[in-house]
Amino acid sequence: MKAEVVETGQLVPEVQERPGDRRDRAIDREIAELAERQHGVVALPQLEALALSASGVRKRVARGLLHRVHRGVYAVGRPGLTAHGRRMAAVLALGPDAVLSHRTAAGLWGLRPNSRPTVELSVRRAGVRGRPGIDVHRRLTLTSADLTRVDNMPCTTVARTLVDLGDVTSRRVVEYAAEQAEVLRLFDLQAIEEVLGRTSPTRGTKLLSAVLEELSGHTLTASGLEEAFLAICRRAGVPDPEVNAWMTLADGTPAKIDFLWREQRIAVETDGGPFHRTQQSRERDARRDQLLRLAGFEPLRFTDRQVALERGWVEHTLRELIGRWQPLASRADGERSGRAGAQAA
Repeated sequence: MKAEVVETGQLVPEVQERPGDRRDRAIDREIAELAERQHGVVALPQLEALALSASGVRKRVARGLLHRVHRGVYAVGRPGLTAHGRRMAAVLALGPDAVLSHRTAAGLWGLRPNSRPTVELSVRRAGVRGRPGIDVHRRLTLTSADLTRVDNMPCTTVARTLVDLGDVTSRRVVEYAAEQAEVLRLFDLQAIEEVLGRTSPTRGTKLLSAVLEELSGHTLTASGLEEAFLAICRRAGVPDPEVNAWMTLADGTPAKIDFLWREQRIAVETDGGPFHRTQQSRERDARRDQLLRLAGFEPLRFTDRQVALERGWVEHTLRELIGRWQPLASRADGERSGRAGAQAA
């Protein structure tokens, strides 16, 4: 062992790095790189594949480098995990064939909000039990066509997610998720039909089939939408609106309004087809509504499905809004009459 002289003049032994220390640092670097790809978590079989022994795992747990999340699954560096980290930890806990599914997958795709504290997974094995924080669905019929990856996490496809969602939620939730898939341009009717064709009948398959039939069976053309809306106006007993009327918005730009009650200051848009279902069009519609309000108009939107399927609601809304309006001249006459009555008294 070599020695070196320090300022005090004393000889102290030089600490030499052992080969085991270099090996540990190399393993730690590999663990950190793996965890970075997996949202901060690693599984015991992965650590073993890096030639880390059981004692090496225990040593890193004791030093606070690894933190147990589930049996055989560890957070690396710190115990706190992101939402993605908790999802990935659940996948690793159940093995290589586990995939995020149902409400968890729907939330991951952005098809619906998901605030459930538990993670939902599907596996293609029987006899797999859930764990704290993990709900397991056994899906022996899952195929490779039903699987993909989102943010580097195994997950069911949008089509399969919509089918599975019907097994655990209501029809309205599935309907909303299907509509949101179309907004996000994730909706693939052919892929959905293929999933429905190869999946055994379940509550989810029946529910999604009914939703698709309703959505496709009540799509109105532009002229059909106009006629249906005007028929609702007549039943509501409201004044006839101007159809496709031009007006100048608050920023000076011209705009064509589907149905305009100019005197009552109400502007109605009927959103049909794909033209109001992209991010750009929604932002454009929001700005248009804001400009209408600045011009003193009340903007109102009905979807083509509401006009086709919720006629009573559309009729009620129109009658209520237009019924609240009172012409300025009549209001002024009423105010004058009130003042005259007060003076006479």
